Amino acid sequence: MTDVMFPNLFRPLTIRGREIRNRIISTGHDTCLPEHGLINEAYIAYQEARAKGGTGLIVTQVAGVHETARYTSHLIMATSDDCIPGYAELARRCHAHGARVVSQLFHPGREIMESANGLLAVAYSASATPNERFRNMPREMDAAMIAGITRGYADAARRMYQAGLDGVELVASHGYLPAQFLNPRVNRRQDDYGGSDGNRLKFMADVLDAMRAATAEDFIIGLRISASEKDEAGLTNAETLAAAKGLGARIDYLSVTIGTSATLGGAVHIAPPMNFQAAYAAPEARAFKAALQVPVFIVGRINQPQEAEQVIAKGEADGCGMTRALICDPEMPVKADQGRFDDIRACIGCNQACIHHFHRGLPISCIQHPETGRETVFGAHPAPLRARRVMVIGGGPAGLKAAAVAAERGHQVTLFEAAPRLGGQALLAQLLPHRTEFGGIATNLARECELAGVTIRKNTRVDAAMLRDIAPDAVVLATGATPYLPPFETDGEIRIATAWQILRREVKPGSKLVVADWRSDWIGPGVAELMAREGAGVDLAVNGLYMGEALPFYVRDATAASLHRLGVRVTPYARLIGCFGDTVFMQHTASDLPIAFEGVDMLVLSTGHLPFDGLRGEIAALGIECHAIGDCETPRTAEEAVYEGMLAGRAL
Repeated sequence: MTDVMFPNLFRPLTIRGREIRNRIISTGHDTCLPEHGLINEAYIAYQEARAKGGTGLIVTQVAGVHETARYTSHLIMATSDDCIPGYAELARRCHAHGARVVSQLFHPGREIMESANGLLAVAYSASATPNERFRNMPREMDAAMIAGITRGYADAARRMYQAGLDGVELVASHGYLPAQFLNPRVNRRQDDYGGSDGNRLKFMADVLDAMRAATAEDFIIGLRISASEKDEAGLTNAETLAAAKGLGARIDYLSVTIGTSATLGGAVHIAPPMNFQAAYAAPEARAFKAALQVPVFIVGRINQPQEAEQVIAKGEADGCGMTRALICDPEMPVKADQGRFDDIRACIGCNQACIHHFHRGLPISCIQHPETGRETVFGAHPAPLRARRVMVIGGGPAGLKAAAVAAERGHQVTLFEAAPRLGGQALLAQLLPHRTEFGGIATNLARECELAGVTIRKNTRVDAAMLRDIAPDAVVLATGATPYLPPFETDGEIRIATAWQILRREVKPGSKLVVADWRSDWIGPGVAELMAREGAGVDLAVNGLYMGEALPFYVRDATAASLHRLGVRVTPYARLIGCFGDTVFMQHTASDLPIAFEGVDMLVLSTGHLPFDGLRGEIAALGIECHAIGDCETPRTAEEAVYEGMLAGRAL
């Protein structure tokens, strides 16, 4: 199957005499799993799951090489030999499953996000060029600090070598310190490290030479770099390609990405949301592959093995970073190798539980696979003491996950869905702009139910009589929610619709709309963009600090860009008061002063949901064990729904 379907993806690749079993790469990504700056069991178990699942090369998350490298409060530090035992155990366990392991070595320069104690940190860079995104004014490094940081990279590489890793990767991507030295618009030095292309490359060259001298000839030393930083002041393709050529034999592979951490627009590419097409960045690597004599890797929403195969077959890269795909399904490589394509749990690019957790300082996970990041807590689902007849009411994400887990454990599970299709609110979410892939959560969970042997009955509304007739041992109630209509005054002149009615095309949209967005999530901005694309004039009134306040950063910023291009006007701090004539009235939530939107012919409500749990009383009256989960408990997101579904399935 592998030779026929994937003649390139599962072909081994040898670097410095070390064979990598396939071209699937888990690129370096912060997890917030390690504690106290050291590798721990939670992180080892996380990476071991991906090694066991068939990943060829695992690149571990960034490790700081100097005390000034602490860009977050939860950075792994490689500044002392204390880090060696953790990395040694990580390497041993991943090697046991056939994966190669490389560690990223890191200094952020001016890209400092936070400090451990809440105080603003002192940032350092090639020059005192301010950072736009984090608003840091860095100090220019002096020669002694540059030398100390260079030694820090060498010492960290030596520690990884002693720990038994296969190599290290110098992080020069996304505008971090090596890129700051390389960029003539950031580096304004006139000494040996600035003033010319060769001098600006010297920092990277010195670091790579120092790492090689501190390790061995068979130790892999790679480089990660942004082909283009996608910003007016960022590195260009030509500058990055010239640098890669200039480094020559110092690097054993080049891992290509795009974007920069320094700006909101450039940072979107660090973990591009579903606004971007699959493998959209792959063409950026083609010039590097043609010009260099080392393997070239590429990232950028490569979520499925067939996408990776095409990238390699077209000559764009030698390997593909599939990080979020592996967060979502650690067994994706094995499933692809065995031809079990329908069983792959495809990443939908929502960013909600992976990088959004990281930005909140929380361990990463996946909304579709909550076991990710919790490997030490939720291993294999335990078999029950006895098999029970379980009735799951509701076929949205919560009910599907509960049914799949309960059946996998050995229970006899029947799922009842009142609608003709499974998916619940995911079917509405996929109707929003750039959200088509969100419907994949229903497809993936339905497949889990099928594999587990769940009986599914659609177009079936459960009532008290059915409960009495079936008399299950336990019920999982996952009946979801309905739109909440807040009290407000109106004279009936302006048509009023819910976001659900707009998405279901149950009403004819107006030509001048106000979207009242209480949730500050996907729904309000999505409806606003949808209506603007159809020609309406749209005001998005947000009862929050800014549009998308509850969204993952990169999702929010990509959405903000779309709304701005379409001319959607966004008003924050806006509380709905009422509508009279052709005017919608809001109140500024900080000043209490009125806000008026005139000439309006439709008010669209994105004002939250109410639990739909009408069967709870009937179930209790019959004395049946009941587990209420997801929105029918209280409306939240798909992440909580799936997580609670897993817990319910395990609790039965």
